[in-house]
Amino acid sequence: MKLKDLKKDFISKLAITYPNEEILSIFKILCKDYLNVSPTKLLLAGEELINKKQADMFSKAIIRLLNEEPIQYILKTTSFYGLEFICTPSALIPRSETEELVDWIIKSERNKISILDIGTGTGCISVSLANHNSFEVDALDVSSSALDLAKQNAKINKVDVNFIEADIFEYKSNKKYDLIVSNPPYVRNLEKKKMQNNVLNFEPELALFVEDDDPLVFYRAILKFAHNTLVEKGKIYFEINECLYTEMKALLISNGYVDIWLKKDFFGKYRFISGIKADS
Repeated sequence: MKLKDLKKDFISKLAITYPNEEILSIFKILCKDYLNVSPTKLLLAGEELINKKQADMFSKAIIRLLNEEPIQYILKTTSFYGLEFICTPSALIPRSETEELVDWIIKSERNKISILDIGTGTGCISVSLANHNSFEVDALDVSSSALDLAKQNAKINKVDVNFIEADIFEYKSNKKYDLIVSNPPYVRNLEKKKMQNNVLNFEPELALFVEDDDPLVFYRAILKFAHNTLVEKGKIYFEINECLYTEMKALLISNGYVDIWLKKDFFGKYRFISGIKADS
């Protein structure tokens, strides 16, 4: 089989499930991973021969894609803030919006500081921050399987992160931090209907959803924890639900935070918030 025929077959079989632009994007990703063919080279390709083993890899990927499994889980990897991360259903797939949160912190915090990442998942936030030499990073998660994944990602990216298995609703610590960051569960159950099947059917619900009547439950727990562990004038950064930014600002104010900043993501939605812990 030639590459041009493989491409034609790939597009034809996925057309019932995906728009053409997304199919081509996925095909490029798979060609790079399975065939070591770059997107630029792919534009000029067509006559190259594909062996049976390679063709079988694409056939298996098609079956999983028709089941709407995320491409990141199929390849078991994704890129985030210039680093490669192993991806499994043990944790959420790192999002581009969260890269913006990491970038905001790195560009705002230039001193050598201690950081705690709460709900680390794949470790995308903690590992990316630890890759910045001036940051000393701890990362916490309640899921042992997520922590195992995060530890692998720290190892392959050659950074030092201190990982902690704990439930933020119960965890106590005497350690003081200059900065706490979290991208906790914030999607209300009522918002499930807006989400795609590749998220609902494959990514861990524990890391996504909160009850409709108490959507800020994780933020309150983190702020309660930060009361004793975040230094005075320490900073807190959150990724938030775009529909709840007013409530989040009020929550930070009620917990004694000042210089509160709301920041929009590249879609123009209020996705992040930061604040400084006031002097007691």
